[in-house]
Amino acid sequence: MNEVINTLLAHRSIRKFEDKQLTKEQIETIVKSAQAASTSSFIQAYSIIGVSNKEKKQELAELAGNQSYVENSGHFFVFCADLHRHDVIAEMEGVDLSESLESTEKYMVSLIDASLAAQNAAIAAESMGLGICYIGGLRNNLEKVCEVLQTPNRVIPLFGLTVGYPAQDPGVKPRLPVSNVYHEETYEPNNEQFKEQLEAYNKEISQYYYERTNGMRNDKWTAQMASMLESPKRMYMKEFVEKKGFNKK
Repeated sequence: MNEVINTLLAHRSIRKFEDKQLTKEQIETIVKSAQAASTSSFIQAYSIIGVSNKEKKQELAELAGNQSYVENSGHFFVFCADLHRHDVIAEMEGVDLSESLESTEKYMVSLIDASLAAQNAAIAAESMGLGICYIGGLRNNLEKVCEVLQTPNRVIPLFGLTVGYPAQDPGVKPRLPVSNVYHEETYEPNNEQFKEQLEAYNKEISQYYYERTNGMRNDKWTAQMASMLESPKRMYMKEFVEKKGFNKK
């Protein structure tokens, strides 16, 4: 194993940070690392909003479901799908790009570009000895998040990334078996095999939770997923996305 792979395999979500801010140099390095990610057809359809103001981080923490580690992180990055600059390009070049920018394809491009950039940022931060945690809770109330961040049309905050100096040392959470997620040549929909693998994974996850919580929790992964997915969430999203100028066609 090399150092990069060791960093990747040692990933944990950190939810408790030291009271220490990131330096400007650290922030710039993380952003430049994010920008080095692959981008579909060089479109670069994302933006990153950095938040260091304590009051603003507190407001975003509340909007994300009262996740205190947003407020207490060393720096908070918000990754946005961004086709606003391409509206500017249309104006500069004297062309109408609305049909393309409002397509499902370009919406997918913006989501993928932002996600690739974010994962580069996460790996860069972890390689520097920092801890990270993704914050999808921002999507609980995107209307308000957009107000706080003052985002224009064709810009959607997708998720946040807390970064800081870890004040905890949680164990690495076991992932699904490789055989459950990796297929060769074609997808292999062997549901009986899936079930066997998932039952084995349930035992592993249950033991992980049991040890991490000193016996207070031992839930299975399949039960956890079924419970979560049984109640649909954020069902306003389609209408919101279209209102922001994405995914109309």
